[in-house]
Amino acid sequence: MAEGKYAYQHIKVLLTGGGSGGHVYPLLAVAERLRSIAAAEKIDLDLSYLGPKDERVASLAAMHVQLGTIISGKLRRYFSLENIIDMPKFLIGLFEALFKIYFMMPDVIFSKGGTGALSVVLAGWFYKIPIIIHESDAVPGLTNSISSRFASRIAISFPKALEYFDPKKAAIVGTPVRDAVTKDIPDGATAKEQLGFDPAKPLTLILGGSQGAQRINEFIITNLSEFLRETQILHQTGSGNYEKIEYLSRAIVGRYQSGGTTKKAYIPVPYLKEDMKFALAAADLVIARSGSGTISEISALGKPSILIPLTESANDHQRVNAYEYSRTGASVVIEENNLLPAIFVSQIKSILQNREIAARMSAAAKNLWKPDAAEVIAREILRMNG
Repeated sequence: MAEGKYAYQHIKVLLTGGGSGGHVYPLLAVAERLRSIAAAEKIDLDLSYLGPKDERVASLAAMHVQLGTIISGKLRRYFSLENIIDMPKFLIGLFEALFKIYFMMPDVIFSKGGTGALSVVLAGWFYKIPIIIHESDAVPGLTNSISSRFASRIAISFPKALEYFDPKKAAIVGTPVRDAVTKDIPDGATAKEQLGFDPAKPLTLILGGSQGAQRINEFIITNLSEFLRETQILHQTGSGNYEKIEYLSRAIVGRYQSGGTTKKAYIPVPYLKEDMKFALAAADLVIARSGSGTISEISALGKPSILIPLTESANDHQRVNAYEYSRTGASVVIEENNLLPAIFVSQIKSILQNREIAARMSAAAKNLWKPDAAEVIAREILRMNG
C-alpha cells in the first residue's frame, strides 16, 4: 500500500460536544472516518473525547476513543434562574478542562458544540491548540457562536449559517452521518418485513428526536385511528413517553389488526439507534422535528418528510432549519399551531398517494445530502496538525 501524506505520524485528536444525539452522532461519524484514514495512511492516531457525561457518548468507545468527562453547565442567551446554578458549573468545567488537556495535550481539537464543549474549546485556545468546530444548524447555537472566535476552521451545514461566521474560516461541508445509518441500506420491502410491517402498505416513520416530542406524541395518539386509515406507523416516542404511548395505543391498534396476521399497523418504540437505518429505509414518509441531525439522516436516505419545528428551540433554529430545508422541495413544514388533523392527513395523503410528488421530494432530499462531510472534516483535522 502506498504511503499517505501523513504516513507514520503520531497524531492526537480531542473530540468534544454533547447534550443530544445531534451533537454526539456527528462526532462518531468523524471518528469513524479518522480511523479509516489512519488505517489507510499508516497514521498512529490517538483519539480522545472530553465533554459532559452522556450515555450516547459511550458509542465512541467502539471507535477506541478514550472517554473523559467534565462538569458542564448549559449556556443561555436569555435570563433564567438556572443560570445561577449553571455558571459555577461552567467555571468548574473550564478548570477541569484546563487540567485534563494539559496532560493530554492534543494536536487538534474538534468541537461539535453543545453543552460542555465551550470549556474544552477555551482550554484548547489557552494552550494554543488548533481548533475546528462544526455547526449543523442554520442559526448557530451560543456555544459555537463563542467558539468560532477561537477556532481556526468552521464547518457548516446550511448556507445561511455563513451569515454568522467569518467567511475566511467557514466552509459548507454538510453534516457527518454515522456509517450505521448510511452503509448497507436494505430495500424498503425488506426493511418493513424486518420491522414487522406489511411490505405492501405505506409506512410513516414518526421521529421526536432522542428526547421524544410530547406534543407530537399526544397529537398522534389522539388522532391515531384516523391516521391508521392512511398508513402504517413506526413511532419513536422517546424513552420517557414510551410506556404511556404504548398503553394508550393498544385499544386503537386492535381495530386495524387483520385476523391471524403477525403484521403490525402501529409500533411504538422508545428510541431508534441501531435500528434507525432500517426505520428510514422502510419509511415512505418521515414526520419529525427539524433538528439538524434528523434532517441529515432523512436527506442521506432521500426520504420525503413533513417537519414540525420545536417552537421553543434556541434561537428558533428548528424553524429556520425546517424552512431552509423545505425551500428545496424536499419537505413540507407544518408549524405546531397549524397541527390540525385535517391538515395533517391531507399532507400525508398528498405524498403517499402521489408517486410523482413523493419521487420529487425524495430526489430533492438526496440532492442536498453531502456524503463526504465526515471525510472532509477528518482530512481538515489531519491537515491542521500540519
